[in-house]
Amino acid sequence: MKHTNKYGAVASGHDLTSQAGIDMLEQGGNAFDAAIAASFMACVCEPVLASPGGGGFANIHTPSQNYILDFFVQTPLKKNNGDIDFREIKADFGTATQIFHIGAASTATPGFIPGLLELYKTHASLALSTLLQPAINAANNGIIVSDFQFFLSTVVEPILQANENSKQIFAPNGHLIKSGQIFKNPALAHFFETIIAKQQDGFPAHQIASSQQHNAHLTLKDFQTYHPIKRQPKTVYLDDTQILLNSLPAASGVLIALAFEHLKNLNNPSPVEIAQALTFSDTARTNANGDLKALKALLNPPAYRGTTHISTIDKSHNACAITVSNGEGNGNIVKDCGFMLNNMLGETDVNPDGKRGWHQNIRLSSMMCPTIVDCPDGHLYVLGSGGSNRIRSAILQVLVNILIHKQDPKTAINTPRLHPEKGHLDFENFTDKATISKLQQTFPDHRLWREPNMFFGGCNLVGINPDGEFFGAGDARRNGSFKTC
Repeated sequence: MKHTNKYGAVASGHDLTSQAGIDMLEQGGNAFDAAIAASFMACVCEPVLASPGGGGFANIHTPSQNYILDFFVQTPLKKNNGDIDFREIKADFGTATQIFHIGAASTATPGFIPGLLELYKTHASLALSTLLQPAINAANNGIIVSDFQFFLSTVVEPILQANENSKQIFAPNGHLIKSGQIFKNPALAHFFETIIAKQQDGFPAHQIASSQQHNAHLTLKDFQTYHPIKRQPKTVYLDDTQILLNSLPAASGVLIALAFEHLKNLNNPSPVEIAQALTFSDTARTNANGDLKALKALLNPPAYRGTTHISTIDKSHNACAITVSNGEGNGNIVKDCGFMLNNMLGETDVNPDGKRGWHQNIRLSSMMCPTIVDCPDGHLYVLGSGGSNRIRSAILQVLVNILIHKQDPKTAINTPRLHPEKGHLDFENFTDKATISKLQQTFPDHRLWREPNMFFGGCNLVGINPDGEFFGAGDARRNGSFKTC
């Protein structure tokens, strides 16, 4: 391990998210300080994707240990069998529309705050007030809405304008805040200040439980019994290179591992071979149909769309890959706190049996897969992606591009991608016409995307090489950001 005069690197879905992490590194903090600060900042500048009302996973690496911190959402302890608030809305993606379910009864127990506080207690080196200050400043002073964030808000506009409380934050003048305009959220800043003062006791559990008493499922006991879980990562090897993936009950690691097994003996896998490997894992997912011995992760089919990813690394080779999600949000702002609760119970793929079809008191499965790659030559890669079911495809293809095709991170991330599911293939516009023709012949049921699209995920990566130099890239599909210091 060679000495470096630099502090570290951060990649994320927004410049301000990355800068919050960089600020911590420049103040002497480590990769975990950077990940915590960036995660809170994401709640300010990426509110459609990140919220204290959601949850996520962190893949944690130090020179002495590796583990997954699962702080994803938990289904309620009991079901409310009365008249519940669970309703349908339609999201408009431009080329397609999709039905989501929102309302108070679509919310599972959030783990975002317990998870980040656990990460803070076990690995942070800076004061909690220091870690939250960038997010507090941004929420109070305002941020400039980017083109991408405005587009996301238009997709879920029916959720952001579901009631007066959410309208006051996201559409204060009767319409969504447009790109180039200022977005402020002083209530969220005040909530963060309460977390600094009271930590977990600052989370409004009593208030949320009281609001859900008559028309939803969460009770105070749901919050009192929730805790983050440490798990061993799902490990895959390419020769002596160790790839650390998310573990059960998340389905992502298993599916990526299955696909990778079909590719790692190929010297130069083609897009068609990659698509076939991903099809194999997708078929295994379908055929498992809840068989715990085959694929335990598929007890609850995974599909979460509103995700963002942060990768951090420091000069001591500490690394954190953290992926968070709020679903699309349930439409309800927690009073005086400035954030929306998740709608994970409203995801049709998770809840195929209807609004009460979920299993009680379990961690929901997820496609989120924060990933760390530890190479014997001293390279360390930290990556992950947003993008619902496409997360597994995005991460696998970036891994193949880096480890087998030997591409640099920027090229590996922004190379055209593909995603097969249930016999259908979506793929971006490969420059090689012969590749396109072969994909079309192999997958008669297909759709060619003429331009790179956020549909195929948003992979953000950082790393360090044997000479102690940091590198990385953000995914252009989702306006990704990479910074080093």
